[in-house]
Amino acid sequence: DLKSEMNKTRKLPLKKDARASDSSQEDAIDQWARRRKQFKDSKKCSSTGGSSINSTITEGSINSEDARSVDLGLYSENEDRGFYTENFHSASWVFRGDDVSPDNSPRCLSKRPRPVAIRERTVKIAKGTGNYPWGFRIQFSKPILVTEVDTNSAAEEAGLQVGDILIAVNGTDVTSMPHSEAANLARKGPDILTMIVGSDISRYPNTPKPTCRGYLHKRTQSAILKGWRKRWFVLKHNGYLHYYKHKKDEGKCRPLEVTKLEGAEIGVDTSLGKPFVFKCIPQAGNRIFYFCATSNQEMKRWLEAMDKAVHPIHQNHVWVDVTLHNTTLPPLAIKNPECLGLLHQLDRSKDVWIQHYCILKDGCLYFYATLRSTPAQGGLYLQGYIVSEQSLGSKRSVIELKPPSEEFKTFYLCAENVNENKRWITALKASINKWLPLHQAIQDFMSRPLEETRM
Repeated sequence: DLKSEMNKTRKLPLKKDARASDSSQEDAIDQWARRRKQFKDSKKCSSTGGSSINSTITEGSINSEDARSVDLGLYSENEDRGFYTENFHSASWVFRGDDVSPDNSPRCLSKRPRPVAIRERTVKIAKGTGNYPWGFRIQFSKPILVTEVDTNSAAEEAGLQVGDILIAVNGTDVTSMPHSEAANLARKGPDILTMIVGSDISRYPNTPKPTCRGYLHKRTQSAILKGWRKRWFVLKHNGYLHYYKHKKDEGKCRPLEVTKLEGAEIGVDTSLGKPFVFKCIPQAGNRIFYFCATSNQEMKRWLEAMDKAVHPIHQNHVWVDVTLHNTTLPPLAIKNPECLGLLHQLDRSKDVWIQHYCILKDGCLYFYATLRSTPAQGGLYLQGYIVSEQSLGSKRSVIELKPPSEEFKTFYLCAENVNENKRWITALKASINKWLPLHQAIQDFMSRPLEETRM
């Protein structure tokens, strides 16, 4: 509300009216100054803003390095709220729930039908040629599972995924049908195979999205200064390319520019006579970005990641849908939480601790302003994080959430006392342990099901 009032009053000194008196203009300027001071004061005493969780900068706030004008006084802390999901999107994760015993198979690869949260969708596959015209494999189980999808097949093109559950084939329910009968239904049907499939977080591995970080040299487009400038680039899993002047600026300063890569044209460039140069032509606008890497391997790394951002998969993992739904609920409406209570989170850019009411559920830590707040301010996807107790500054007991790679953020949390910290650490470790990297889940599940049918 305060920010909207600022935007209204901000226009007052800019109105051009030849009949306006000098005194009315001065009043407008004074009013703007008072509003600005009030806004700054409210930022200092705020106890709910300033979360250093995932940045969600809109296209309207994008500024070019060559012609930028950033008003830091108007930078709202609300822009820093959201879910920090980068580690989840950087690799394939599968949910094993409470099946933590090494004697048990991970639930994602198990025959046991224990759905957690199912999302249904329709998949239509055009019949190809050869002995296996659709290009996927199903296993004998109830429900019937897709255990393999051939690369570059019609099934892959239609969006069929390993772990999908077959619900209906060509309009016939197959949930209680042997998999051989379901296969016959497909073979005897039309050339367009229509299936209703479901996916749940216990069987469906997420698809990694592009994330890439590193220094690149960017060719400046300024009419005054021409040449190459070294900049820190960050390609986020949402397909936006951010860049900063220095690595240390990420997470502390606004990016110099943000570019949407979906639909862009990318490729190696030889027109400049410089090695390891590649270009990007965004779909919007008429600019051409030229980047220079330090080696051929580094250039290929960026091109592979950017190509995924150019052709994104617009489908949330079912667990992402579940967490987004949970954010709309009051804190105590989230069923069977693993831990709940007050936690303080360190905002490292301002060196202040911000209090949240937190709910922990299935590897996601939800942040609320208070116990009675709705919706959630944001949260943290915990897959792969290592939890430990550390001392930090004047605090002897702090919960450190350390990511598996330095390119992702480390988080620091603190409860009301040491015993509360220990309670949270135990719960966080157990919650994180519910998730496995896909390659580890496959290694744990050494033997494939005995009976399968290739389609």
